[in-house]
Amino acid sequence: MAQAMAGQTHIGPSPLGKKPFISKWSSRYRGATVQDLEPPAALSLNPNDPVSLALLSAFERDYTHLTIVDADTRSLLGYITIPTLQAQVDSGAVRPEDPISRAMVRFQRKGRRYTVITMATPLEELEAFFEGIGDTNNQKQDFAVVTDEDRRFVLGVATKADLEEFVKRRPA
Repeated sequence: MAQAMAGQTHIGPSPLGKKPFISKWSSRYRGATVQDLEPPAALSLNPNDPVSLALLSAFERDYTHLTIVDADTRSLLGYITIPTLQAQVDSGAVRPEDPISRAMVRFQRKGRRYTVITMATPLEELEAFFEGIGDTNNQKQDFAVVTDEDRRFVLGVATKADLEEFVKRRPA
């Protein structure tokens, strides 16, 4: 029986990969899931929406990431990060009236397997995802798109900063 002790890290099997994942904050998670982060509802835009709408919408809600979905099927196509988008506008790479499709990062669906992050995903798994352990080809991630189990609906976006804030609020 494993016990988490204050000030110690938990080493255990990771369902995300074959190597054990060492969590920095497992003693603070205590069974918490992504739902406990209380991620705000996702704001998804369409590829044809103007860049100015993305900037305004993100500013009004204090969001750093927006998901881009197909206008008809609502399938997830990609995302934009607001600081990057603002830098592109400032440099003239895109204009406020341009469609978001000119600035978005598209998900590569062929030949790639994505980690499904749901509201029920344990925070240890979310931390592993952010650290690049598992399906992410050892690439660290700054955010996760939170979906339902079937990946049909985008429910929210969880960021590494959200996880860090949760840990700060939770006593050891």
